Amino acid sequence: MSKKEEHLRKPKWLETKINTNGSYSGLKKLMRDKKLNTVCEEARCPNIYECWSERKTATFMILGDTCTRGCRFCAVKTGMPNELDWDEPERVADSVEIMGLKHVVVTAVARDDLKDGGAAVFAETVRAIRRKKPGCTIEILPSDMKGDYESLHTLMSSEPDIFNHNIETVRRLTKKVRARAMYDRSLTLLQRVKEIAPDVPTKSSLMVGLGEEKEEIIEAMDDLLAHDVNIMTIGQYLQPTKKHLRVERYYHPDEFAELKQIALSKGFRHCESGPLVRSSYHADEQVNQASAQRRIDYMKGYETQENTQVDFTFN
Repeated sequence: MSKKEEHLRKPKWLETKINTNGSYSGLKKLMRDKKLNTVCEEARCPNIYECWSERKTATFMILGDTCTRGCRFCAVKTGMPNELDWDEPERVADSVEIMGLKHVVVTAVARDDLKDGGAAVFAETVRAIRRKKPGCTIEILPSDMKGDYESLHTLMSSEPDIFNHNIETVRRLTKKVRARAMYDRSLTLLQRVKEIAPDVPTKSSLMVGLGEEKEEIIEAMDDLLAHDVNIMTIGQYLQPTKKHLRVERYYHPDEFAELKQIALSKGFRHCESGPLVRSSYHADEQVNQASAQRRIDYMKGYETQENTQVDFTFN
C-alpha cells in the first residue's frame, strides 16, 4: 500500500454504528409499502440509522428514483425517468402523518425532462403534508430547475418553512463535480427565493475533501452570504462507489469545528459542520421557533376565517 493510499484510509471518526431497531425497520417497511423513495437510502447517507431510529425527521425523495443528471459525487441512479406519479404527494403526506414527524425534508431527483423541473409535484407534496400534518415544518430541497424562475414561483407558492439548494462544492470544482449545474445559477436561485419570500430561511450545503483549498471554502461562504443565505451545512465527501470521484482528503473534526466558527462569525444564523454532516442532518434543529409558530398561526387564522364565513352565511 502506498503512502497516499494509507493516508486516505477512512479514519475512525467516520465509522458509524448500525442500529436496525424496531423503529428503523418499521420506517423502512413503511417506505416500501407506500412505494416511496428516500435520499437517505438512494444516496447512501451515513446517518440513516441515527435519523430513522429517532423518527424526528425524514427526507423523502420524490419524482421517482432516476435522475436525469449524472453528478460525479452522487449515488442516485441516472437515466430516463418514469412518468410522473400524481398520487405520490398523498402517499408522502400519509407517511408523515403515520410517523408523527415534527419536521420533514422533501427533495427530488433532477427532472430536466420536465418543463417545470417537477415544481408542480413538489408544491402539491408540500400542500398535502400541510393538510395531513399542519404542525409539521417542511423543508424543500429542489434542483436548480435549469434556472427557470416561473417554476421557482410555482414551488414557492406552497409556502415551505425552509428553502434548501446545495452548491455542493467550491466554484473551481463545480464543473468537475456537478453535472449540468452552474455555481452562479445556484446562487441566483437562492437569491430569487428571498425576492419571492423574504421571510423564508434559505440554506445550502458544501462537501469538502474533493480537492478544494480553505480559501475557496471561505470564498463560498462569502458568496452564499452575498446571496442572503441564512443556514449552511458542511460535511465530508465520501466516495459512494469506485466509479465516483475519489476522496482527495479527509478533514479532521477539529477542522470542521473551525469552519463552523468561521461561518457563524461571518453571519450565518446556523451552521452544522462535521465529518458526517449532510444537508438534512439535524434539519429539525435548524428550524427556528418562529417558522414553526408562523405555520401554526397560519392554520389557526385559516380555521377562524372559515368559521367567520360560515357564521356570516347563516346570518
